[in-house]
Amino acid sequence: MGGGRKRGRTQRRHFKQGRENVWKHNPQRPPAAGGEGAEGGAAEGREGNPSWQPFATENPAFEDYYKAQQIIPEGEWDDFMNMLRKPLPATFRINASCQFYQDICSQLENDFRKSLETEVSDEHEEDAIRPLPWYPGNLAWHLNFSRMQLRRNQALEGFHEFLKRENEVGNITRQEAVSMVPPLFLNVQPDHHILDMCAAPGSKTFQLLEMIHQSTKPGMLPNALVVANDVDVQRCNLLIHQTKRMCTANLIVTNHEAQNFPGCNLAKFSSETCTDESKLQRLEFDRVLCDVPCSGDGTVRKAPDMWRKWNAGMGNGLHRLQVEIAMRGIGLLKVGGRIVYSTCSMNPVENEAVVAEILRRCGDSVELLDVSNELPELVRRPGLSTWKVRDRGSWFGTHEDVPRYRKNVISPSMFPSGKGTMDSHVAIGSVEINTDVIDADMKDSTNMVEGEQETKTASDDVNNGGDPNTEETSKLESNEVPNDSDKKSNSTSIRTEHSNFPLHRCMRIVPHDQNSGAFFIAVLQKISPINGNQEAELIKGEHNISKDRAEKLEKGLGSDKVPHKENTVQQQGVDDGNVMDEQQNGDVDNETSNGKSSEEAKVIVNEAENDQAGPRDRRRKPQNQGRWRGVDPVIFFKDEATIRSIVSFYGIKDTFPLEGHLVTRNPDAGHVKRIYYVSKSVQEVLELNVKVGERLKITSLGLKIFERQSSKDGSPCTFRLSSEGLPLLLPYITKQILYASAIDFQHLLQYRTIKFPDFVDAKFGEEASALLPGCCVVVLWEGHQNIDSIAMDPSAIAIVCWKGKTNLCVMVSPLDGKELLERICLRYGLKIPKADDVKPSMKIDGSDEQPDLSTEAVDPEAVPESKASDMEIADAKEVE
Repeated sequence: MGGGRKRGRTQRRHFKQGRENVWKHNPQRPPAAGGEGAEGGAAEGREGNPSWQPFATENPAFEDYYKAQQIIPEGEWDDFMNMLRKPLPATFRINASCQFYQDICSQLENDFRKSLETEVSDEHEEDAIRPLPWYPGNLAWHLNFSRMQLRRNQALEGFHEFLKRENEVGNITRQEAVSMVPPLFLNVQPDHHILDMCAAPGSKTFQLLEMIHQSTKPGMLPNALVVANDVDVQRCNLLIHQTKRMCTANLIVTNHEAQNFPGCNLAKFSSETCTDESKLQRLEFDRVLCDVPCSGDGTVRKAPDMWRKWNAGMGNGLHRLQVEIAMRGIGLLKVGGRIVYSTCSMNPVENEAVVAEILRRCGDSVELLDVSNELPELVRRPGLSTWKVRDRGSWFGTHEDVPRYRKNVISPSMFPSGKGTMDSHVAIGSVEINTDVIDADMKDSTNMVEGEQETKTASDDVNNGGDPNTEETSKLESNEVPNDSDKKSNSTSIRTEHSNFPLHRCMRIVPHDQNSGAFFIAVLQKISPINGNQEAELIKGEHNISKDRAEKLEKGLGSDKVPHKENTVQQQGVDDGNVMDEQQNGDVDNETSNGKSSEEAKVIVNEAENDQAGPRDRRRKPQNQGRWRGVDPVIFFKDEATIRSIVSFYGIKDTFPLEGHLVTRNPDAGHVKRIYYVSKSVQEVLELNVKVGERLKITSLGLKIFERQSSKDGSPCTFRLSSEGLPLLLPYITKQILYASAIDFQHLLQYRTIKFPDFVDAKFGEEASALLPGCCVVVLWEGHQNIDSIAMDPSAIAIVCWKGKTNLCVMVSPLDGKELLERICLRYGLKIPKADDVKPSMKIDGSDEQPDLSTEAVDPEAVPESKASDMEIADAKEVE
């Protein structure tokens, strides 16, 4: 896996520094104004640091803003605010496609549910742990404990360790309850192509993968495909780490700006004439998840630091980017497809205003669906039809009321009617970024850094309150303009507009309805191709602006500037796909600040040149060179000698398709270390991507199935099996396979290396010693009547091992081995060994029979299972 180009300074700083741990000492933090969340934090703070001050859980501007927007009836306001000040209960979801799904459900129902009854801490909750009634199949569970309580309460220590371990191996996913809602409304089917536009850190992507794999038989792959995209390369690494737990061959991870996600249209970007209609001609999606960057004030229960950071301008600054991302998603959506737009914000400027603008631009081509009959047990409220916009301390009900000098910042689309949107769009687009859109009220906030405002929304996957893994992230840089002359208006006295769109079909989830966070969801369906003529005019203006901006940036690069190629993009007939493809050809970087460095400017110019290069230039590039700087190319693995060696050594059946399904990231076939397996759907996308000039910047894909392995034993096969790919390959392996009793299987996991004579079953030891030296598979035959049918049983348990001269050693990560050992002991009534009884590694003194693992320790992705369990992100063990 290769890296990518560095992004903006704020994005890099966001990933490295992470969200502040709100329970740690901060000498600059103001004293708390009150609230239960503050009291809980104070108790912990006093224990660790006497000078620690509890975190404030009040913001008058926040209350004034949302009271004026009337998002909650006045009679419920106190309940609403009281719930916001309480810590968020922890929630998690069981992976229904995992091998131990039934065992985990049974353990929760019969063990933990009873043992935790005495720990109930809230008078409003009857159960310490319960399934969420609205999630299908009782797969999602709600705890009556916050993350902080799970960490601090000694009585919950065992359950906390259970959650961390099962999350790490992929059997469960710790995720906020409301964050699980948007994927459910996509109504995913087994053959769908799905795009997650703003995917990192990946909890929703993992949820989508669960859906497509849920009914898959052993040795089979679904026809569906998930493309997970994120703008930041570091967050893509987190996304890869999260989704790696799923062990899927149906995922592609890309690194693009969501609003400029590239179109892969064979007719437009290639001169080839493809007469085979069975081949993929154009990359379109049946479902699109558009969970956009937002201000994130709906996560205030999970990220109390939001109380201090919040200001009204945060939503205004993101509105245009949110519209562009959603429009790009609709452009990539098939006719008849469904797109879900969602945010973790309560601000109507980020929610209903965006949906209204989408409907306004698309006309009758897109319909806002009424999904009130779906998930009937989910408590939701209708969307707003009227709202106001606050800017620099003043309220505005219509765009006409906005001062002239602010009209290019406060756009008509932020208002319910959207009047003037078409006339003002090009003028608005001339502004590089809304650097001055942050509300003037923020100057009154304490501890605000002048000139810069970072809004880091809490994620579905937060690690111990201090993890940088955020699901919805926005970063805004502001150059504040003094506004002492601005006169604050009374929000109750201004005139307001009413939207004519059926925005009541949108869904608002509020915290006090079901003890959760806040979320906004809108479900739209594409009825027909969008009106190309109208959209083309908008995009043409934006494209010209972007081109001029790139040229200006280039002029400031000095001697280091990249030579500017002549733009050879030709205007073609406008249709739904061409319009959106042209939009991404222009470099519209909505997160670029006026203070961008020359290096970042070079990146922008280079991206513009790459996208504006003619189709003929792209086709000239050989595949192994790769289009994207810093990212290893995706190469189809076609080394026949190596493939024959692998097939012969493991006795892989002819029914397992290998041709066209094996890929690698190393163009040098003689030095390939890892071979990945991709599904038929991913294979088709890769072939299309090559034909159109590698427009997709792919950072990760496929299922690792074979790894190069050097050994002193002289194994006839240079590639060993990967634990990730074993479940897929197991039904097709006929050689190098052993069947062990439960006790011998337990001992292998417990001691990790056992000499042949030391197995309880002597016959098993003899069969193991008779194998060829090298990699092998050990299958647990306990509970199966017929050995021949074990491999096709979904409940079959198998591990990858290494057969040396005198012993058998396990090649499974210590974490996976420990989890599997406990599962086997619980299932078959064996005694769970103590930690002291388990050897920490598989190395034996005086033995030279272990595989040489040193050759793969450089690349984190290359670390074998037996060397490390945390391959990319060391601190992501408690992603929530």
